[in-house]
Amino acid sequence: GPLGNSMEVPKDAKKILGVGGGVGIPALYPKLKVLHQEGYKVEAILGGRSEEYVIFKKEMEAVCDKVYYATDDGTLGKKGFVTDVLKEVLENDKEIDYIITVGPVIMMKNVCKMTKEYNIPTIVSMNPLMVDGTGMCGACRIEVGGETKFVCMDGPIFDGHLVNFDLAMTRLNMFKQQEKLSLELYEHGGGHHGR
Repeated sequence: GPLGNSMEVPKDAKKILGVGGGVGIPALYPKLKVLHQEGYKVEAILGGRSEEYVIFKKEMEAVCDKVYYATDDGTLGKKGFVTDVLKEVLENDKEIDYIITVGPVIMMKNVCKMTKEYNIPTIVSMNPLMVDGTGMCGACRIEVGGETKFVCMDGPIFDGHLVNFDLAMTRLNMFKQQEKLSLELYEHGGGHHGR
């Protein structure tokens, strides 16, 4: 978009690993596709609640040297979370030297916690926090390296090891009750219908 920053990967990176979860997978795909086209070795770990929630499988397999899968119920790949697969991959593949993760905030938090232990630079896309994309509403305010940043203006790409994920998750939960009420009204035929 017209605002925010872009992803920059070190030219000397040997192997890049993308970690995507749920609706974060389609946002991860174009990043990995470009890196593949630029000649980087690219692998991915994709996860979701079950196989039907792991989308873009064929597209990812076309641009990655290897794709690992994890599902909560075990219907595709390893039963468990992407971080379960990530741990195995990092223990067995010492060439991975750059990680990109996009997905639920809790997933990105856990990915970054693990990659920090391995001292592997990790970038995150904090797009789940964006609302208006102009910086006016302030809903996407997060803390990165102790400084206040706006995802839509300063991001959405950030150094994952500097993001205060706990604060970001608190902000995401701010409207949880209203969202639940709106869903209930919608499911029972109430609420606004645009008439």
